[in-house]
Order: sequence, then structure tokens, then C-alpha cells
Amino acid sequence: MKKLFVGSLPPTATEESLTELFAPYGTVRSLRLVKDLFSGQCKGFGFLEMEGHEARAAIAGLDGKSFEGRMLKIRFEAPRKGGRGRRR
Repeated sequence: MKKLFVGSLPPTATEESLTELFAPYGTVRSLRLVKDLFSGQCKGFGFLEMEGHEARAAIAGLDGKSFEGRMLKIRFEAPRKGGRGRRR
């Protein structure tokens, strides 16, 4: 299972629209859009999980393509270094 970062999403993006966008490349196992607390609109990025070969096909097929007027940025999620938050 590979986790993908999906960036440059429009504020109107929904979980359903992203699932439909990625469906031709494989099954989306999980999906989380980062939304604004007050408006409920997408903040412009999200994360999803797919099988490894499906994730690679999705990156090859969708990275740099237009989605609702925005050029998508799709990458494998980089693991965080260190712990959460800032160190004091």
C-alpha cells in the first residue's frame, strides 16, 4: 500500500470527485482531503492510498494534468523526519 500526496486541488474538490478521477488507475483504499475548518472547502491538498503498481500508474497518468482548471501535483508521500511538532 502506497500513500500519495495530491496537491493543487481546487476548493470545490470532493472525496467523490477524487475517487472518480483515480478510479481508472485502480482502487482508492483510503482518501483524506484537508478542509478549511470554517468553510468546509478543500484547502488544496489531500492524501490517498492505493496499491503500489496502481499508485505508480496514477502518478504517471495524472501528475501535471488539469483537474477543474488546476494542474495536479501528485507524489509519493515523503515520510516525516523526527517527531510531531516543533522542538523547543
